[in-house]
Amino acid sequence: MNQHMTIIALSGLSLLGINPAWAADKVELTTRVSGGVESVLVKPGQRVKKGAVLLRLDKTILQARLEEAVAEHARAQADEADAKREQGRAQELYDRTVSSTSELEAAELRYTRAQAALSAAQARRVIAQKNLADAELKAPFDGVVSAIPGGSGTVVVADCQPKPLIVLSR
Repeated sequence: MNQHMTIIALSGLSLLGINPAWAADKVELTTRVSGGVESVLVKPGQRVKKGAVLLRLDKTILQARLEEAVAEHARAQADEADAKREQGRAQELYDRTVSSTSELEAAELRYTRAQAALSAAQARRVIAQKNLADAELKAPFDGVVSAIPGGSGTVVVADCQPKPLIVLSR
């Protein structure tokens, strides 16, 4: 009996004109990162190809964050290399019975911490690079620009359900 009701309910949706494919006919697009819209590169009614840049956010802050992450990564690389050298020296002194186990363990701990800091800095650099790339809104498929609710100067806050910037139709 439940299967029969399900079939009726599904067929009722089709009879009412609700078509699951219809939902994908128009897609509201926004950026994954926050910022102000610097320029809109399309107009309503314009045909676009998949991957075409539709609009750009101001990249000043995102570029600065990337540069900061690159500098932090370079510092972490230097710290890791220095800790590795210290750990090697501590191992050598320990092997010659010149230093204690606690000194060797302390050097190994510093090296492990430096490796972790380097990994974290690498991750922050990758995130900053991705955020900078996401400042450009690109067409996810070939389509026609239906509407541009977000023009130049619009501020996007990606953390809170951002408003659509461009509506793209198939």
